[in-house]
Amino acid sequence: MKAAQARLHHYVPRWYQKRFLADGRTTLFYLNLKPETVVKGRIRYTRKDLWFWDPARCFCAEDLYSMRFGKATTDALEKRLFGAVDQKGAAMAAFFDSYSGIKAGINEAFMHLIGYMGAQRFRTPRALDWVKRHVGLKDQTQTLIAMTRLLQLYGTMWMEGVWEFVSARSSATKFIISDEPVTFFNRRIFPSEDVYPGGEDLSKVGTRTVFPLGSETCVLVTHLQLVRNPRINPLEIRVNARAFQQTVANLTDLQFGRELEEEEVLRINYVLKRRAARYIAAGNKEWLYPEKHLGKADWAKLDADWFLFPNPWKVGFTSEIMMGFNDGSAWGIDEYGRTPTHPNFKEQERHDRDWFSFQNAKLEWARKRVGKSLAHVDDTMREDSAGDSLMNDYLRGEGLIPPV
Repeated sequence: MKAAQARLHHYVPRWYQKRFLADGRTTLFYLNLKPETVVKGRIRYTRKDLWFWDPARCFCAEDLYSMRFGKATTDALEKRLFGAVDQKGAAMAAFFDSYSGIKAGINEAFMHLIGYMGAQRFRTPRALDWVKRHVGLKDQTQTLIAMTRLLQLYGTMWMEGVWEFVSARSSATKFIISDEPVTFFNRRIFPSEDVYPGGEDLSKVGTRTVFPLGSETCVLVTHLQLVRNPRINPLEIRVNARAFQQTVANLTDLQFGRELEEEEVLRINYVLKRRAARYIAAGNKEWLYPEKHLGKADWAKLDADWFLFPNPWKVGFTSEIMMGFNDGSAWGIDEYGRTPTHPNFKEQERHDRDWFSFQNAKLEWARKRVGKSLAHVDDTMREDSAGDSLMNDYLRGEGLIPPV
């Protein structure tokens, strides 16, 4: 017997939502940021905005991924494409939830992480509206087909970014869920001015990717160019911004172990809420209202203390990566993904400017973050301990930490 087609499609999968449940709970607090206004004759009222629902009822829409071919419809996209993506995504989230350095399976898990982030970014209702606008489509089936071709649009730039897994384990407040789980933050792109369904943000150098893996772990991805020069215009286009091209990442550079303070978790939740299209959810009702605790939050100054930045003392100043193969061939790219055939490959003038701004950035970051929890990297080659030592020597010289 042919299985019945699924009609209710989750754009934020249930397995992901369950990672945000409070201990012992099976339901989430689900907040509608734009509750409907109902008019019945002379009676006018606004629907209830807060619900206490099972993940099966949250972040879903009827026939969101249904495709029509003639008179026939299919839910193959929901079952086959996103079914496989979610299976790998669930394993990836468990792998990185308490990440503490290189371990078996890291290569596969990291590629699944990027693959899941790409799929999650484009499977939401707002993303589908974005595809319709940019590709110029109105038909749902054509839009869904176009969406499947865009899932890895951001993979190249993400791989070339600086990655950090931050923790909320020491905070009473935990991370929330948004209907845009893979969220972009740029201090110069204000939510109130970003016309729905949004623009092309990731190519801008000041745009960070914020993606909670669960209630206690969040992924932050920052463009290397911004790490080297935090004072750059955040709306400037990243050097060699591109998509669907071959690149490489050094997984020993993944940062981990930083425990966020509660006020920092609240700021991430504020970003997630302001960038949401309509819905957010959490395991605790109070976490849905970060603005109550932040007071008058200034979007442009949310990261004034650079808490979203990775630890620059753990970021190497490389100029290129070269790889040799068994057949004697070789392949390489510079720090911005340019190959030797690119006219600006290993651009010396920019390299020198980056070196100067990066050294200043490290010193300023150390002053801003003194006394805060620090990120680590895999210490196989002593990059982690050496970075801590150099930073502490500088802070002692400035009198900002006591001498040994």
